[in-house]
Amino acid sequence: MSTQTGPAPRPGAFRTKTVEQSIRDTEEPEHALRKSLSALDLTVFGVGVIIGTGIFVLTGAVAKENAGPATALAFVAAGIVCALAALCYAEFASTVPVAGSAYTFAYASLGELPAWIIGWDLVLEFALGTAVVAVGWSGYLRSLMDNIGWQLPDALAGTNDVTGFGFDLMAFLLVLALTVVLVLGMKLSARVTGLIVAIKLAVVLIVIIAGSFFIKAANYDPFIPPAEPQTGGSGLQEPLVQLLFGYAPTNFGVMGIFTAASIVFFAFIGFDVVATAAEETRLPQRDMPRGILGSLLICTVLYVAVSLVVTGMQHYSELSIDAPLADAFKATGHPWYAGVISFGAVIGLMSVCLILLLGQTRVFFAMSRDGLLPRFFSRTHPTFRTPYRATVLLGVAIAVIAGFTNIQELAVLVNIGTLFAFVVVALGVLILRRTRPDLPRAFRTPLVPWLPIASVAASLWLMLNLPTETWIRFGGWMLLGVIVYYLYGRGHSRLGRAEKRPDQTA
Repeated sequence: MSTQTGPAPRPGAFRTKTVEQSIRDTEEPEHALRKSLSALDLTVFGVGVIIGTGIFVLTGAVAKENAGPATALAFVAAGIVCALAALCYAEFASTVPVAGSAYTFAYASLGELPAWIIGWDLVLEFALGTAVVAVGWSGYLRSLMDNIGWQLPDALAGTNDVTGFGFDLMAFLLVLALTVVLVLGMKLSARVTGLIVAIKLAVVLIVIIAGSFFIKAANYDPFIPPAEPQTGGSGLQEPLVQLLFGYAPTNFGVMGIFTAASIVFFAFIGFDVVATAAEETRLPQRDMPRGILGSLLICTVLYVAVSLVVTGMQHYSELSIDAPLADAFKATGHPWYAGVISFGAVIGLMSVCLILLLGQTRVFFAMSRDGLLPRFFSRTHPTFRTPYRATVLLGVAIAVIAGFTNIQELAVLVNIGTLFAFVVVALGVLILRRTRPDLPRAFRTPLVPWLPIASVAASLWLMLNLPTETWIRFGGWMLLGVIVYYLYGRGHSRLGRAEKRPDQTA
């Protein structure tokens, strides 16, 4: 007989899955994940995924096109938005320590259809995020290979030209290799990530310390370049906020900082990936908040420092887009540092791909375990206790996407998906505080309801600064998700079947 705690469940598409039932599902032998992670592992995972494309790749693009030296302020703005969301994630992850992150949180508070929508969103976010980072990794690898005189054929080197075509062999092979690591187990993934993060942090510190000796004050003048009208874009490429409020979009200036923040925001998505590992954490009530908040704080400080150093070394108008850190050292006549940075980026971006892929497989696994996706994919490996079927499927699919992807187009699509997840989690905290005040909460978001409301408002503002075309693509993906839910998910949901057979457990 199924036991239910809290208010009576809502029927239909907005039925909720209780926290107690979510936790019971983690105890099913064939669908259980191994608990092996500590607070240090989670912090390493967070730093491993947060420090990546945003600092090694996107810094050059946003400084050159949107914010100039004020890119540091863009990182601060994005970090504040993430800190608001992180406090909401920390409460949920410690209260509902189950794989799936925002998907699981939404299922417990908003209902099945909203949970499906956010899960569908996260599948897109992590898949495209992995592909974007793999392409960035490949760009740094090619830069390193150029230093020693090796070059791939053009047909296998990929392309950053929107009108061009090519297959990125290195990005494709990277995703496949990391898929194997994830299948072999979380502890191995944690050890590999720990080694990679140590190398990456060393490289970041080299950039900050060594680069500070090559800063020229003239490069900071002006720190916030004067606003310039945007040129060369169609209406769909302009931010949605222009259509809603009618202001003329500009590059640089104060509004350029907000536009840059909505782009470099991609660099902060790591802490919500940490939340997907809640089920595999030994003491999630204590360690999840530490891992989420600790990794976010460390990385925000490093991001601001690196962006200040790089824009001080080279004028923002001359920064490269593909490998800005390495090329800034080349421009100052220090190619040896450029080689070290390219090597560090090649090693470091691997951990970003690994953890983004980890996050996607855990969300997919949680949705499958609930019956919203085929249950076939929720079986764990008898030896490694990992969701190997989902991992192999997604790894191969993302490897193909990475081979043909374009970094500029997809980064903003990842951002809007992440910001949407932030909105859902903040709303979920408000709702669950009202519907389940009895739940034990090891970590409580401060200043409720004001802080979650501020998180929703800040996330929506950054979303409005993204191109209208991105909103249209995102809306199309969400519409497809609703169709899939009604064609498959609703009829196969374990919760829905339990409603029809109330004498049996879900």
